Amino acid sequence: MAKQEDSGHSFLAYFKRATSPLAVLRILSDRPMYGYELIQELKQRSGGKYQLSLLYPVLYRLEEQGYLEISSSEIVDGRARNYYAVTPAGRDYLRQTLAEYAEISGVFQQLMEDWDGHEA
Repeated sequence: MAKQEDSGHSFLAYFKRATSPLAVLRILSDRPMYGYELIQELKQRSGGKYQLSLLYPVLYRLEEQGYLEISSSEIVDGRARNYYAVTPAGRDYLRQTLAEYAEISGVFQQLMEDWDGHEA
């Protein structure tokens, strides 16, 4: 049996990387938030099981794709705080991708149901 180490190449690491844009869009679809607030909300909603260590690259990529925009900014303790909001294109993308995710996760669940953990 191969040794599995979490060096960023585990299934869980890949899954989180692939789904982090969806998680961000889903949470921001409720209301605009700034980065730290978004991290705390994600942590709270997932019971601490889903944490993003690299949030800002995700935010910047979603903004470049037109799915997020900075809705407002303020200065707090000498630092800029940008509030991110989901654009109409971001809502469309979220809706479409969640439907695709539901379909593929259902197929995957069906594939895994019959496995009893033993070799053939």
